[in-house]
Amino acid sequence: MRILLDESVPERPGPLLVGHSCESVRRRGWKGLENGRLLAAAASDLNVLPTADKSMAYQQNLATWPVSIVIMLAHVNRVEDLRKVVPAVL
Repeated sequence: MRILLDESVPERPGPLLVGHSCESVRRRGWKGLENGRLLAAAASDLNVLPTADKSMAYQQNLATWPVSIVIMLAHVNRVEDLRKVVPAVL
């Protein structure tokens, strides 16, 4: 699966997503894209967008996008906390 880590997710958990190709919004040069434009850009060749942006589900009609959105619910957006939710993402 091709995974794109949202701007709200630190890049360091990427290697924990074992067995999948993982990139970040920053490395793709998409930092600062609004959610709708980001989803449109990701739709062409990516499968999953893990994000810590809890409001994305309310701002976008996620059923219309071919990219699956995974909202990573952690206490705070630090690598140590996000690492705990990686098994659920997988």
